[in-house]
Amino acid sequence: MSANLSAILYLISGVLFILALRGLSSPETSRKGNLFGIVGMVIAVTVTFLSVENFTSGFVYVLIFLAIGGGIGAFIAYRIPMTAMPELVAGFHSLVGLAAVFVAISAFINPEAFNLGTPGNIKLASLIEMAIGAAVGATTFSGSVIAFLKLQGIMSGAPITFKGQHLLNALLLILILILTIYLCSTQSPNLFWTLLAVSFLIGFLIIIPIGGADMPVVISMLNSYSGWAAAGIGFTLENTALIITGALVGSSGAILSYIMCKGMNRSFFNVILGGFGAVEQSAATKNKEQKPVKSGNADDAAFLMKNASSVIIVPGYGMAVAQAQHALREMVDTLKKNDIKVSYAIHPVAGRMPGHMNVLLAEANVPYDEVFELEEINNDFANADVAFVIGANDVTNPVAKTDPQSPIYGMPVLDVEKCKSVLFVKRSLSPGYAGIDNDLFYKENTLMLFADAKKMTEDITKNL
Repeated sequence: MSANLSAILYLISGVLFILALRGLSSPETSRKGNLFGIVGMVIAVTVTFLSVENFTSGFVYVLIFLAIGGGIGAFIAYRIPMTAMPELVAGFHSLVGLAAVFVAISAFINPEAFNLGTPGNIKLASLIEMAIGAAVGATTFSGSVIAFLKLQGIMSGAPITFKGQHLLNALLLILILILTIYLCSTQSPNLFWTLLAVSFLIGFLIIIPIGGADMPVVISMLNSYSGWAAAGIGFTLENTALIITGALVGSSGAILSYIMCKGMNRSFFNVILGGFGAVEQSAATKNKEQKPVKSGNADDAAFLMKNASSVIIVPGYGMAVAQAQHALREMVDTLKKNDIKVSYAIHPVAGRMPGHMNVLLAEANVPYDEVFELEEINNDFANADVAFVIGANDVTNPVAKTDPQSPIYGMPVLDVEKCKSVLFVKRSLSPGYAGIDNDLFYKENTLMLFADAKKMTEDITKNL
């Protein structure tokens, strides 16, 4: 395939990737955006194969490994439950980073195969790109592994901190910069392997001090890192499609991380550096579980809803765990038949990753015009009769507005407590992912519904 034709097709795939991002910005156009992305990737991969000289000699091996990897990926994606989607995303990010590291290793060991020079005499620009791509890729891999372990519950979601942690991270970043400079001047293999080792280490150290409340930002941030790693390796390989794709993923992930930090009233740099959630909880927060709560059943909840004129649904991770979105949709349809106004309130970080609740509601065919973000609906809680909280914990916690010692202090939360009545579906009084008690449990207008979210929702629908 000629270079000009390859460039044109790569440009077309890049445009399709841009259209994919545009489509994924809204639930209404997300399917179309996903299709654009698939078509763009098929074009990019096909052109890459056809652009390699003498590719037929290794084509069989490429197809074998493509089939193995594609089969594993398809199997995992098909079997994975929606509750484990954040872990899946973190795991896939780690593989992107690891792929960048392997390509960098291959290019450093055998630069002739990539037209980059000879061992010990690699082109300077290529070596810089290679070092940056390898360092970012290694950081992405190890950081994503920690994020996966925290989300999966294998490692504690609480922040892991130690004295001098930020200073150590700063020294390691300086060391990476120094190693890169000396690598470019000496092209020593020992320096290259040391650079990779230090990059792997700093990936672990950056993520372990980040608490559960900030984990959605971490997922978005790692997505950005994986994009920059791919872009760096794209420059090394002189592959236009990889450069475009990596830049799009890197920039969009960074922008999303910034938007989420702004929505959580977090400092973008402080979240990246870690340490949020490491503060001591106040005595008031620790002792909340000793207060009495009012609990009810499906009959009580149905009675309150029947006599309401407006109901606001607040979905959270508990809904995802119970796979209760379809039961919730049935309950809402029943309420609408009784001329009750129903809307959904979505917090930017509800669930374990950006857009988690939107995807679940779309799966249940909830109309898009009934779903509102925090800033659009927060003022409506004061005028609503009932708030039905189904598994959302940290994002409804009033402590975020009252307790400076809380790890979620300053994070905008849904003003659920302002409703006339609050129905809170939860299995127990256990804390949310941020590891703190929810002050909403003990409010006078809150009725706790201790049960599986799906079963409770179905029982309420029967009573309605």
